[in-house]
Amino acid sequence: MAESSYDVIVIGSGPGGYVAAIRAAQLGKKTAVVERDKVGGRCLNYACIPAKAVLRSADLLSEIRDSEEFGLKVSGVEVDYAAIQARRGKVVSTLTSGVSGLFKKNKIDYIEGDGTLTADGDVRVGTPQGGTPPAGAQAGEQAYGAGSVILATGSVPRAIPGVEFGGRVIGTEQAWALEEVPARLTVVGAGASGAEIASAFARLGSEVILLEALDRVLPTEDADISRLVERGLKRQGIDVHTGTPVAEVSTGETSVSFSYGESSGEADYLVICAGRAADVDGLGLAEAGVELDDRGLVRVDGALRTSRPGVYAIGDLVQGPALAHKASDEGVIAAEDIAGLQTHPIAYNDIPRATFCTPNVGSFGLTEAQAREQGYDVVVGKVPYGAVGGGTVYGDRTGLVKVVGESSYGELLGGHIVGSRATELIQELVNVRALEGGFPELARIIHGHPTLSEAVMEAGRAADGWLIHG
Repeated sequence: MAESSYDVIVIGSGPGGYVAAIRAAQLGKKTAVVERDKVGGRCLNYACIPAKAVLRSADLLSEIRDSEEFGLKVSGVEVDYAAIQARRGKVVSTLTSGVSGLFKKNKIDYIEGDGTLTADGDVRVGTPQGGTPPAGAQAGEQAYGAGSVILATGSVPRAIPGVEFGGRVIGTEQAWALEEVPARLTVVGAGASGAEIASAFARLGSEVILLEALDRVLPTEDADISRLVERGLKRQGIDVHTGTPVAEVSTGETSVSFSYGESSGEADYLVICAGRAADVDGLGLAEAGVELDDRGLVRVDGALRTSRPGVYAIGDLVQGPALAHKASDEGVIAAEDIAGLQTHPIAYNDIPRATFCTPNVGSFGLTEAQAREQGYDVVVGKVPYGAVGGGTVYGDRTGLVKVVGESSYGELLGGHIVGSRATELIQELVNVRALEGGFPELARIIHGHPTLSEAVMEAGRAADGWLIHG
């Protein structure tokens, strides 16, 4: 017999889950969130937010080291990593307490424990291992009636063949929580997470090896962007090896040894950044009749409905890029569908992608190679930051804006930016496409001067055949 009932129960309180809960509550639904760990989930507590907090410190250190170029001499600069980690903790607690405040403001009940679907589509909550029962409840399982359930449990790190996590072999979450800067760090996987970790710790003082089994860093990005990122990482002193898998990993008390290509190495820590897998264990999906696809993801339709009526899944559990902002938007769609509002499927290709290594990378849509493979009559506009005043004034002439378009109709197929503030600048290209504009419209939007955003405008002009600065 259920202890109490809710219109909506969300399992997981990360950026997908907490946004879904708030939107459901705004629409008049009695809502509860079940969380086994901490408010805010992995993103706020262990991954996205801690990573960006540490990267911000590394960015400031880089600016200080480059300050003489701007006429400023700074001496006696040192890294106080304990203080960096203390600030990281403060950032995390500020944001997670903010989420708790939003739950209270929207009258959302917060239930601590392991949430599991039941055969009848309700939710059973057990005491998390080593934890305490939900407030006011006895130890053991508690049942909650649910009109609808939104699954938002995120993902877990994925190891690589022949290598297991443990000891000196760690994942990204453990890397950002290290108590000191390791003297030697080897990062396996040069996707977004691997590039960020390598870039941060190299600038903070680690000797870093970055290994990628595929033929370039950031292998899912446009080739021109990957090329510039690799140059930037190497300028930070990172020993980059592409087309080079790791092998023969052996961990000891104080170090880990391994081989790569023709070489062997030893590091204080080996960080595996080989992707993530949907966190579905213990959710009771089979019992509830929720189907998975052949990749282990929850099968959903455009409104995030699963095969079980009344059960929805969002974020890293389902198709599309594993991005926090994607999960949040899916949470809104799921909540609105539950409330009977009209929703629209997400165009996953148009979601902005952001990588916060140095140099920054922002992108959306098709790469040049993908557009050509799909048969488009491709036109490309490329403009370096140095072509506009902002690039020279603000000290980044090496960045690049690349627009991929279709020549006949001026359609904007993709945008790719590498350099300072690329993660912010990409949003303009996403917005132009969302508002059904193309590169000809982008070319004629007046931009402030001198700004880096002028390079975005000039890339539109380049694609349209009338580049001014270049």
